[in-house]
Amino acid sequence: MKIAVGTKDFETIATHGGRTRRFLVYEAEAGSDPVETGRIELAEEEVLHLCGDGRPHPIDAVRVVITGSSGAGFVAHMKRRGIEPVTTTETDPVRAIRGWFAGTLDPAPEPQHPHEHHDGHHDGHNGDRHDDEGHRR
Repeated sequence: MKIAVGTKDFETIATHGGRTRRFLVYEAEAGSDPVETGRIELAEEEVLHLCGDGRPHPIDAVRVVITGSSGAGFVAHMKRRGIEPVTTTETDPVRAIRGWFAGTLDPAPEPQHPHEHHDGHHDGHNGDRHDDEGHRR
């Protein structure tokens, strides 16, 4: 199955799934080593935090997406797309995939945001630009 892992640098798992712009794509099955088969690099307007559910998206090709912390909005977006969202404190993509298959992956804590993220609704960022980790610039 295809699994995408959100990264900040194509090496380390990103800490904000909805703002992540880079994903490593793996072909993986239980009991075998994951094999990187591609990469997804999103334009700023394609980040999952901003992209609604009604149009095709490059992430649609995967069955599971693994990221660091992610809010309820990100989780809901993924589920509506038929993608299983997984959060983790793990920073290594391959270890995260192995842990997910083994059922031993430590989940990331819920983010402490003062607001929820919804399709097309104001999110309190006032149009601020964010880096690949979701931090204001």
